[in-house]
Amino acid sequence: MTTRDDDRRTDVTTLVNEIQGHLLIAATRQEGHEAAARFTARLYWLTNHQRAELERQFAVEHLALARASWQRTAARSAELRAEYEAKYPRLKGRLTALCLALAATAVPLALLLLAPLRR
Repeated sequence: MTTRDDDRRTDVTTLVNEIQGHLLIAATRQEGHEAAARFTARLYWLTNHQRAELERQFAVEHLALARASWQRTAARSAELRAEYEAKYPRLKGRLTALCLALAATAVPLALLLLAPLRR
């Protein structure tokens, strides 16, 4: 595979991620507008202008809360990734050592157990 193919794959991945992000934001905005409409529907005394302004502010706040939640999730994901990447080499080293130790004991043990059969 060439660097050019890698670049194209990266470009496609980036494009897909951006599209998914835009769709997520659009869906969240829609949820915010729907939640705002449900909320203001109970406030029968509001004028149309007041209702529209309250719905707009509610939707903006809903999106801000969602964005903050996404940022916390992304930050936590980065923390977990760093933690995993720090632990993985040690775990890999331990597993390799364990496999070598098992192999080092299994081979002589097998030879000892099979020795009487060779006579």
